Amino acid sequence: MGTGIGQVIIALGSNISPEKHLRDGLAQLRRWIHITATSQVYRTPPWGYTGQDDFLNAAVAGQTELPPVELLNRLMDTEALMGRVHTIPNGPRTLDLDILFFGNLVMDSEQLTVPHPRLHERGFVLLPLCDIAAEFIHPVLGRTVSDLLDAVDLAGIEPVGLVLPA
Repeated sequence: MGTGIGQVIIALGSNISPEKHLRDGLAQLRRWIHITATSQVYRTPPWGYTGQDDFLNAAVAGQTELPPVELLNRLMDTEALMGRVHTIPNGPRTLDLDILFFGNLVMDSEQLTVPHPRLHERGFVLLPLCDIAAEFIHPVLGRTVSDLLDAVDLAGIEPVGLVLPA
């Protein structure tokens, strides 16, 4: 099944029935990941394509026995199960699941890049990530998540009352 236990951090986002899809997505993640921490949920303005509803974003940390590419395949299957259709880049979606970190792994292939290549540019990723891994050091940039958060714009991002269970 895998090559041992790996520490993983996953970002979750949705702007189509977002509360339902975040909860359902987390339930699916539990099938392959032992969740050890969940962030607050944040309402964030759309990024890239702005003609759409706000997003709800969160992050979870956990352990998995799946290798990185197999985990990615399961995440993509979960997105499809939740009705995600890739039409407009950065457009509306039922569920978006991204591998942010897989331990200290650095990987760049056609299928997967880890750490996520743009996480350090996105407040909507870094803010929930900071909730669960503020002192984690980005294995490529050599900076903590909290240091990366200090360098991004957080305008319009606010916590909401939704709690995802750890």
